[in-house]
Amino acid sequence: MSEQQQFKYIVRLFGQDVDGTMKVPYALAMVKGIGYNTARAIASKLGLDKDRRLGELSDEDIKKIENYLTDKKIPELPTWLYNRRKDYEEGVDLHLVTSDLIFYVRNDIEREKKIRSWRGVRHSLGLKVRGQRTRTTGRTGTTVGVRRSKAAQAQAQAQPKPQSSGGGGSSGGGQAKK
Repeated sequence: MSEQQQFKYIVRLFGQDVDGTMKVPYALAMVKGIGYNTARAIASKLGLDKDRRLGELSDEDIKKIENYLTDKKIPELPTWLYNRRKDYEEGVDLHLVTSDLIFYVRNDIEREKKIRSWRGVRHSLGLKVRGQRTRTTGRTGTTVGVRRSKAAQAQAQAQPKPQSSGGGGSSGGGQAKK
């Protein structure tokens, strides 16, 4: 690292602040739409050292990373690394990051709601979409308990609680009364 180049603790990448003390693949994985494996592939294709910190990179290297992903295609990478294969409108493989990814996912959900597909109906009802069980999990709202009638409450209060004998019985955990 040259004297004029300072270490940057916060790096602006794809319109968001990323911790400069993290290694390059982990720092790239902090950006929405880029996972760790994709970040490693990007770093190796651009010739960046995976063991360097993001704050050590020059401004040219950071621009190179941003320009590599701006056209929604990652050149020289296999298509199975893309996060949007066979796009609905365009029919091509895309790799989206940050707000583009959020926009496309929101449009997909709205389209499914509009055509009233099963997934769209589940989304509109706020239920689980991917086939999970809903009998016991995924409950929202206030808890609903069992209400006892007033007669049952009065009967429960009127009954005396059973006293345990203090002899050396088989109950464990307590001390014997003397």
